[in-house]
Amino acid sequence: MGKVAVAFAAAAVVAACSVAAVMVRRRVRSRRKWRTVVEILKELEEGCNTPVGRLRQVVDAMAVEMHAGLASEGGSKLKMLLTFVHDLPKGTEKGTYYALHLGGSYFRILRVHLGGERSYLDVQDVERHPIPSHLMNSTSEILFNFLAFSMERFIEKEGNGSNSQGVKRELAFTFSFPVKHSSITSGVLIKWTKGFEISEMVGKDIAECLQGALNRRGLDMHVAALVNDTVGALSLGYYHDPDTVVAVVFGTGSNACYLERTDAIIKSQGLLTTSGSMVVNMEWGNFWSSHLPRTSYDIDLDAESSNPNDMGFEKMISGMYLGEIVRRVILRMSQESDIFGPSSSLLSEPYVLRTNSVSAMHEDETLELQEVARILKDLGVSEVPLKVRKLVVKVCDVVTRRAGRLAAAGIAGILKKIGRDGSGGITSGRSRSEIQMQKRTVVAVEGGLYMNYTMFREYMEEALVEILGEEVSRYVVVKAMEDGSSIGSALLVASLQS
Repeated sequence: MGKVAVAFAAAAVVAACSVAAVMVRRRVRSRRKWRTVVEILKELEEGCNTPVGRLRQVVDAMAVEMHAGLASEGGSKLKMLLTFVHDLPKGTEKGTYYALHLGGSYFRILRVHLGGERSYLDVQDVERHPIPSHLMNSTSEILFNFLAFSMERFIEKEGNGSNSQGVKRELAFTFSFPVKHSSITSGVLIKWTKGFEISEMVGKDIAECLQGALNRRGLDMHVAALVNDTVGALSLGYYHDPDTVVAVVFGTGSNACYLERTDAIIKSQGLLTTSGSMVVNMEWGNFWSSHLPRTSYDIDLDAESSNPNDMGFEKMISGMYLGEIVRRVILRMSQESDIFGPSSSLLSEPYVLRTNSVSAMHEDETLELQEVARILKDLGVSEVPLKVRKLVVKVCDVVTRRAGRLAAAGIAGILKKIGRDGSGGITSGRSRSEIQMQKRTVVAVEGGLYMNYTMFREYMEEALVEILGEEVSRYVVVKAMEDGSSIGSALLVASLQS
């Protein structure tokens, strides 16, 4: 071999070694970056861990806070608001009634016709519309004028068959925000949640605001009840099954109510009702306990929200926030490695990832996780490998599993307070025989998160069995209430007229 050939051969060897060295360095860097995101995931899993022992601590804390909230105003993070609903629909109600529901991200209008028996419940002309975002921080007059206009349009579509001329229409107003009631027909707004920020409405009578707007449009309609959405769900649940004593909503926000003995409502001594009980609106979104598994993502989300140090429980379990938690985790992974490719400005935008997208990714059953790829592309993250898509699914799973299991702990806390968890609860004055006797208990549940997110629902129901145990959980029935908050509120109005 000549000198030139030797030189070429040597150069080729050097070049090959250099290429090999570059490839090795790239593989090492790639492994380091992958280890970085795996560590972030592991940290998230540890921070969101909800073993059954921890859940039972949350159960105990919830029951104690409920007791404190019933004992005195301001005695607990839970407001434990009186609803003045003490007689629930019995199934004998007759007539046609209306409901208008102002929720977190939508409003709903419907008409219900009742024929005097449970089997005859005809829900007619349900309309569901998103709330224009500009209304959420406008004025009370603008908001309620819009709702009254929508109601007018709804009535115009009825024709002449649904209600005779000259007959005043009875309306239930389902209002999914904290209200301090003075009766079933009136109550003042305590504070806004779920992104609404109309400050001049705080302290105003909500029923009066709507009635005024209806009057201005010349509508012959009477706001006959002001009802929280959870109370509406409880009403529908009770209408179908009198063993229903608890209702929970998992939607944009989250809340719960239940049927309480009036003698247990210590802060309102002397409160008398014909049934000896009253529905209490817990406003459980504001529940907090040191036993709740809080991560750095939760802390940052809370600090940057419009209501810091408020609604801590809701921010861990409700539809408004689950997508945002997942986004924050993915954003950190993208910042600390390049597994998602070039940085996306969209991914840095708060609340750009909605919980329905989290659900779609989490429950993607395609072999290549095509739905995950599509949603990531919408966020400006394209062409990520399959193993990265699987990582995103795992993040969705960790966040949703925590939410579902904490939701179950909240429900179990209510059952403990009223002695339906097999332990007898923390209420005094119960005999040993009463404590030992387990009653059938129905929990009515509604809301888009519960209805539409299968994995959230399964994690919640699975954890409820874990917490209560197989024997007790046989007596606890969770029932879905489609449109329960609206239909049930109309039923309450019907029961008031009967």
